[in-house]
Amino acid sequence: MSTLRSLRLSLRFILPLVIALTLLAYAVVPLVDKLTMRWAIRDMDIRSRLIANTLHDPLAELLQQGNKAKINALLLRVIQDERLLALGYCDGDGKLLYRTPTFPESLSCSSAVLKDDKSVSPPLHQLPQGSVHVAVYPMVQDGGQKNGSLILVHDMSFVERRSADTRKYIIIVFALLGVVISVITVFVAHLSWRGWMDGVRAMLRGEGILKPFSQPAVASELQPLVGDLRTLLRAIDTERRFADDATITWSPDSLRQLLHKQLTGERIIVVSNREPYIHIKKEERIEVNRPASGLVTAVEPVMRACSGTWIAHGSGSGDRETVDRHDRVQVPPEHPEYTLRRIWLTKEEENGYYYGFANEGLWPLCHIAHVRPIFRSSDWKQYVAINQRFADAVAKEADSDDPVILVQDYHLALLPGMIRKALPKATIITFWHIPWPNPESFGICPWREALLQGMLGSTILGFHTPFHCKNFLETVDRYLETRIEHESSTISRHGKLTMVESYPISIQWPPPWRDSQPTVESCRAKIRKAFGLLPDHKIGLGVDRMDYTKGILERFRAVEKLLELYPEMAGRFTFIQIAAPTRSALEDYQAFESQVRGLATSINQRFSYGSWQPIYLKAEHHEPEEVNHYYRAADVCMVTSLHDGMNLVAKEFVASRDDELGVLILSQFTGAAHELHEALIVNPYHIEQTAEALYRALTMPDFEQRERMHSMRALVRDFNVYRWAGRMLLDAARVRQREKLATRIGRKG
Repeated sequence: MSTLRSLRLSLRFILPLVIALTLLAYAVVPLVDKLTMRWAIRDMDIRSRLIANTLHDPLAELLQQGNKAKINALLLRVIQDERLLALGYCDGDGKLLYRTPTFPESLSCSSAVLKDDKSVSPPLHQLPQGSVHVAVYPMVQDGGQKNGSLILVHDMSFVERRSADTRKYIIIVFALLGVVISVITVFVAHLSWRGWMDGVRAMLRGEGILKPFSQPAVASELQPLVGDLRTLLRAIDTERRFADDATITWSPDSLRQLLHKQLTGERIIVVSNREPYIHIKKEERIEVNRPASGLVTAVEPVMRACSGTWIAHGSGSGDRETVDRHDRVQVPPEHPEYTLRRIWLTKEEENGYYYGFANEGLWPLCHIAHVRPIFRSSDWKQYVAINQRFADAVAKEADSDDPVILVQDYHLALLPGMIRKALPKATIITFWHIPWPNPESFGICPWREALLQGMLGSTILGFHTPFHCKNFLETVDRYLETRIEHESSTISRHGKLTMVESYPISIQWPPPWRDSQPTVESCRAKIRKAFGLLPDHKIGLGVDRMDYTKGILERFRAVEKLLELYPEMAGRFTFIQIAAPTRSALEDYQAFESQVRGLATSINQRFSYGSWQPIYLKAEHHEPEEVNHYYRAADVCMVTSLHDGMNLVAKEFVASRDDELGVLILSQFTGAAHELHEALIVNPYHIEQTAEALYRALTMPDFEQRERMHSMRALVRDFNVYRWAGRMLLDAARVRQREKLATRIGRKG
């Protein structure tokens, strides 16, 4: 097949060359014939003049003597020259007095002797025996009187033979020239083709364009096309991925099939700081809790579908009592589907690694929430040590030298590079669940280069939005020596390629309790009864961790402004805020919780009357199924994050509303705002705008609510968490196949 392709490529160059040379030969041959004839005539003119000058004196003397025998003998001696065909002498009256036997009968003095004017009598004559050159020279006496003319006839047949030989030589030369040029052209074309192909392969592998071949000219010719080619390949890949998505209904079953088909049934290893199940001691029993974490909400259904091992920090008071001697426990407890491997930290390690560097340093660094990040060398040392502990656990849990590993979030930024050293063939997918700042903001971190180098150990590095990907590429470009291809969103460093791609995270669809959950009416009645609300009372809801990035203060101020602008809503609307405690050991979080409680108390004191109060703050942990009841009961859900990677609360609210009622108010600073366009999008810093959106949501007619909710539910259904995981795993499978192909190509090379 390659031979046939090579032959076709050669013919593309040779055929046009052969045609061009043939046409050139047809044009050149007549021109050469004319030039040959012109040169021959000029040569004959010179020869004739020379012979005439030589014969003039002896012939003139013999003519005076009238010795015919000697004149004829002289003429016969002269025509011994092979090209001089005949000689003749005409007197002044135009009579041919002397001639050699070879003198053509068709020539006469009247036709040949015309005052030696070549414009009247051209030197070339076509006779029956062939072409001849006729030259006429006057015989002049001593007194200058002309008394006759000497006629010289040269045979021109040699010119025709010379022309035939010339044509033959020209054809041979052109043929040889064609062969030589064809060979050179094919050879150069073959080298160029190989150079281009090597360059394209290197480009796809992320290597230097000059690496496979050393000709700078080839590289300079290929360089302008690299961007266009990458853009084209990226467009094709995007179309293929969309086509794949269109043909796949993403579910646990389709995810399992993808693993078996594309990754030959590879078990997945998930690594995160947060564990999906926490065992907590309560008196003499151990309870199991699901943490309030978007990461757990997204990744846990994927692990149920794929099986494998989840490595996480065991933070529960009862965690040690529930693991085996290898620190493993099967989860979920009610129906085990995968393994949870726990990593243990001392209090000092947790303070430095988790509370210190991760949450006092990286968390505020990556969120535009106007909280100063704090970086300490002691925290950094703990962060490095704990990341290495996770890497050691991954190496022990891997059952092959090329496992598929999903690294989750900012707590483990160094982990990909550490895993890469231990397992060079591993496929490492790192997903960054929080925003990525601009290069100037990230430059605050004293260990920025080490963090970036660790992250570039990933095969695939995922963010929620293309904007975060762009920020990361610009950050790497600012602080590391790498080659970045913005068209393909790839980074090459030390021969290793990292693909940076956006994978908008989502939630499980359908919700796990879809078939067992109570109706919307019963949920609403239950919540109203719990808070002492009337049957027609409007309920607003916020569900967050107690975190300064979630915009809880701005949300409360919007409720306050609503009651100021629309006092008729007092007594008819109540806002319930569920705020799970988080990072309570940190001063910033303690201060923030105090602010939240203080503002809620202030608003309640200002507007409450009778048994009604505008805000209920539930600062305690709620299980996901219980939160779902609140979603179904609420008329409005407010997500007013000041900066958020995605925010899955928005999608959870949409998924819970199978009645297609309820309104979502969504901050423009969340990743979800780029997908859920039918939500009421607000700037949470603009208190009046948010208050107006809240009033609009509370008074929105049912038909408009259904139209908006129907569209958002379709998006959450189609772009669920299985699709999120499936896209990453499909890309991982393609990268693995490409690496294997590159290895085979390298071996053949």
